[in-house]
Formats: sequence, C-alpha cells, structure tokens
Amino acid sequence: MPRWLPRAMVLALALVAVFQLGSWAFHQLIGLLINILIAFFLALAIEPAVSWMASKGLRRGFATFLVFLITLIAVAGFVTLLGSMLAGQIIKMVEDFPAYLDSVISWINTTFHTELKRVDIQEGLLRSDWLKKYVQNSATGVLDVSAQVLGGLFQLLTIALFSFYFAADGPRLRRALCSVLPPARQAEVLRAWEIAVDKTGGYLYSRGLMALISGIAHYILLEYLDVPYAPALAVWVGLVSQFIPTIGTYLAGALPMLIAFTINPWYALWVLVFVVVYQQFENYMLQPKLTAKTVDIHPAVAFGSVIAGTALLGAVGALIAIPAIATLQAFLGAYVKRYDVTDDPRVHGHRSRGSGNLLARVRRRLEEQVQQFERKRGAKPTDDSAKRDRGQGPDDGTS
Repeated sequence: MPRWLPRAMVLALALVAVFQLGSWAFHQLIGLLINILIAFFLALAIEPAVSWMASKGLRRGFATFLVFLITLIAVAGFVTLLGSMLAGQIIKMVEDFPAYLDSVISWINTTFHTELKRVDIQEGLLRSDWLKKYVQNSATGVLDVSAQVLGGLFQLLTIALFSFYFAADGPRLRRALCSVLPPARQAEVLRAWEIAVDKTGGYLYSRGLMALISGIAHYILLEYLDVPYAPALAVWVGLVSQFIPTIGTYLAGALPMLIAFTINPWYALWVLVFVVVYQQFENYMLQPKLTAKTVDIHPAVAFGSVIAGTALLGAVGALIAIPAIATLQAFLGAYVKRYDVTDDPRVHGHRSRGSGNLLARVRRRLEEQVQQFERKRGAKPTDDSAKRDRGQGPDDGTS
C-alpha cells in the first residue's frame, strides 16, 4: 500500500464530513439568512432618508431610530384604520351575503333559464364533506395558528433589529468590508452599494407613490358607481397592482369587478374598462416619469424576475426580485461594451421582399457556374459572357 493512500483517504473523509456539516448548518440557518437578506434590503430602502438626516447634523443611530419610529407610526395607523374599516365592512358583507347570493342566483336563472334556489345551495354547502373537514382542521389547528403568530412576531423583530443595525452602522459595515479588499475592488464594491441603495429606495418610493395614485383613482370610480367597500377595494387595487408586475393590475381589478357585478352587471363592465384605460395611462405616462431615474427594466424581465424570486424565496423573493435585478442590470451596464447599431432595415423588423433581386442573384449564380464549367473544359467563354465580365451588357444589335 502506498504511504500517501491512508492520508488521502482520511483527507477525503474529512472533506465529506465538512461538506455534510456545512450543508446541515446551511439548512438549519436558511430562515435566519432569509431574514438577514430582507433586513439588508430594508436598510437599503431607508438609507437615503437616514443619510439625509445625518447630513443635517443628527447622529446616524438617532436618525435611524426616527425613521423607524415614523415608519412604525405610519404602518400602525394604516393597519388600524384599514383593520377597523375592513372589520366593519366584512361584518356588513357577511350580513348582506344572502342578498348578494339571491341577486346572483336571480341573474343566473334569468339568463340561463335555470331554477336554482338559495336554500338548496345552503343545504349542499352545509352537508358537504370539505366543510366538515375544514371545521375539524380549524378546531385542531388553533395551537398551530398561535405558534405561527408568535413565530411571525419573532421574525419581524429579528428583521427590524438587523435592518436597524445595517442602516445605523452602514458606514462602519462598508469600511469593514472594504478593509479586506484591494483599492480597485473597494471602488467597485462602494459603487455597487450606492447603486443598490438608489435602486431599492427608488423602487419602493416610486411604487408606493403609484399605489397611492392608483388607489385614489379607483376609489373615485367605485364611489361614483356607489359600489360598497370602496375604500378597502381601493387599497387592495393600489397595493396588488403595483407590487405584482405586469398582471397585478388585472388580478387586483378582479375583486372590484366581482363586487360591482353583484350590484349591476354593467358596473362590472365599467370597472373593467377603467382598469384597462388606467393601465395604459400608467404604462405610457405615469410610470415612465416616476421610474425613469430609479428602476427602468423591461416588463418581461420584471415578470420573469418575480417568478424566479417566488420560486427561490417565496413571497420574499417576489418583493426583492425587481430591485435586485435592477441593481444587477445597472452595475453590469458599466462593464458591458456597446456599439452603434447599423442602420439596417432588418434591425427594425423589415424584411426585403424584392423577388426581382432574388431572381437576379439566382441568374448570376447560374451564369457563374456555367463559366466555371466552360473554363474547366478549356472552352472560350461566349461573347455575351465575356462582355458581362467586362461590365458590358449583351450585344442585342442596338447601338
């Protein structure tokens, strides 16, 4: 046995053991790593506000505390107002649900000439197996829900603490990171950090502003049509339409259309028309002005990044996918060399359809093949072929 074989076997076993240990530790800490990633992007989002306050003379830690306090008060007020409004409207919706169901059944019976009855539908629901299973699972899952709530609160506290430290100690963190890199790499890291701050903060601020405008516009429409639960529906449309790219507007508009349909089918059509028109206004007029200097990526790339982020990290990946892709696109843009595009019609999607040019090319190709064949046989080219070789046309007897 070679002397190096035992040591090689021990080294291989040690590497396998280290890999297994690292893989186990990574799977155990995946939740913490995701929380740190969320906290990092939140710190990037509030970095502009913290830096502005610090430039006015406030200590960076106190500035971060003020930003967190203002954000917490705004979120708590919004949740309180929305929760109280939704609670009252949900109670009213439950009370009015039989009337909505009667109107839908009446429309179905009138349109499709059926004889549905609300009593039959209610009895079918009460006797269904899935309702019994749902009640049993709900009764046995109270402790699980309580544990999930406590776990969610602990997760929010962890994210808040990490984001506070990332924002308050941002300069110290950048200095510690750059201290282990050469000067050229330090400049690249600082530039990437600055781009990430601009893109993340700009994305959240611009999306928040567009969500506010969208919510106000849809609230005016729903209030004008006298659709119930207009404030809650407007908040729903504003948030979903802006933070789910490409298809978020149509997903958000489905709920107001359904509620409007129970009042009047024509109201649902008006809501659909307004959603489509507002989407065009937002895409061509509002969004380019708000996101021209913040996040400017193709809608297909945005939608694909959200799908990929959801597949990797779930809802968290869907939220941070667009600013992450925008940051990567802006950072790589400085290192990708670009050239001027030639002024070719094919660049604009135009194809040449001149059949005469094609026939001429085919004819010249055949004549060249005939000349090559004649040269190989040692024959003298014909007079017409010789004239064409000299750039003259065939002798047709005219002067």
